[in-house]
Amino acid sequence: MAVREMTKLTLGPIAYHWSADARRDFYARIADEAPVDEVYLGEVICSKRAPFHEADLPATIDRLERGGKRVILSTLAEVMLKRERKATEDLAAMDTPEIEINNAAGLFARGKRPHRIGPFMNAYNEATIAWMAGQGATHVCLPSEMPAPAVAVATRAARDLGLRVEVQVFGRASLAVSARCYHARAHNRTKDNCQFVCEQDLDGMPLRTRDDRPILRVNGIQTQSESYIDLLPESPRLIADGVTHLRLMPQAVDMVSVASVFRDALDDRLGVGDAEVSLRDLCANVPFSNGFYHGQAGYQRIAMSAPA
Repeated sequence: MAVREMTKLTLGPIAYHWSADARRDFYARIADEAPVDEVYLGEVICSKRAPFHEADLPATIDRLERGGKRVILSTLAEVMLKRERKATEDLAAMDTPEIEINNAAGLFARGKRPHRIGPFMNAYNEATIAWMAGQGATHVCLPSEMPAPAVAVATRAARDLGLRVEVQVFGRASLAVSARCYHARAHNRTKDNCQFVCEQDLDGMPLRTRDDRPILRVNGIQTQSESYIDLLPESPRLIADGVTHLRLMPQAVDMVSVASVFRDALDDRLGVGDAEVSLRDLCANVPFSNGFYHGQAGYQRIAMSAPA
């Protein structure tokens, strides 16, 4: 494929409540070892978690930048409280274009200054993307449930407007965010007195059907897929359609090795078949899915019928 100069490999923000020590160790390895070009930082899911790691942000940014990574700060996906509005406004007011907006409150606060659009903003069609571009967007991460034809149309529209386009190619799909915290409720706690029970589930809390089949993961107020999205075989098509950035979402696996597998496949140092075997080994018993991209139920794994 040999597309390193054209296609950026990115690492999305950590969605889970990992400890401060775990985050520091994680980003130190990413800075020194992971072949990713850009890293998104910030609390996207629950504002109550932010104080646990905000103090480390300057050092983390410095470490990543010294490792050759570009850093982008991401805003909350859901803004309901006054302190959340204030935090979002403060982030949106920063004098840098490297801000990813994930909520309309952040979009309003940012105004028409340059910014990126995150996957929670539902940029599903050309009209929405054109409006966002008019508001200062320079980059858009498409929602993970878009099928291939829609991705192609949206990407073409964005590129015609001068926007870069990002698609998640690895990690759990974000399916919903809620005003309620089911994670706390499942442990007979309230959202305001959750006691940060979500820190017990570093890769999300598994949900099972009544006949004991895994179905979803809960992460605080967020509902995720049980499976990891894996669009490594589809990456050539994404790139051919004009996607400029491929996003890996942090999971409780060796993300340095995951990034290396994707990078080696993109640079033709590893065949897709061998890359898939390596990913499978790295991710233990977590199922892979690509159903959304192929216009099917999201949890399904659809084999590529032919090379892109």
